[in-house]
Amino acid sequence: MGSSIFLFILFIAFHLLIFYQQPSIFAAADMNLIQKTCKNTKYYDLCVSSLKSNPRSSSVDTKGLANIMVGVGFANATVTSSYLSSQLLSTKTNDTTLKKVLKECADKYTYAGDSLEASGQDLATEDYDYAYLHISAAADYPNACHNAFRRSPGLAYPAELARREDSLKQICDVVLGIIDHIISSS
Repeated sequence: MGSSIFLFILFIAFHLLIFYQQPSIFAAADMNLIQKTCKNTKYYDLCVSSLKSNPRSSSVDTKGLANIMVGVGFANATVTSSYLSSQLLSTKTNDTTLKKVLKECADKYTYAGDSLEASGQDLATEDYDYAYLHISAAADYPNACHNAFRRSPGLAYPAELARREDSLKQICDVVLGIIDHIISSS
């Protein structure tokens, strides 16, 4: 079972590496759309670097840019859920509280991924209110994980998990900013 999880994580990481490391060439107009869109977000640098690293960014509109960022968030949530599952499997302790919290956190990040996936469908149908709702939910699921650690005396919230939580929240904030821009431009 442990080797199956490891292979799954390796498979995801390999595909993410291939997908996000492809070189991209942008015309000035494409870069202008990315910059204009990202200026409407709280995390401009994250937005620009994420979109520039994706070759599809050169051929999509603002809604397409939002979908790309949803994909970045989905990848983050999926990899974090897998990371937590691997931590659960590699824990050599009999601490049932820790195992329970790690399982709860893995589930929360899975739910975050599900919410982001639903937001992609909402964007496709231009149902921006529901997209906003699903993205907000995805950003909030890590709070439930953090709270699970707080409720468990003696368990410290791991720095790596705090970093991943912040990353997902920032990605979701970027998507929300892009959706706000789409709505205000309509």
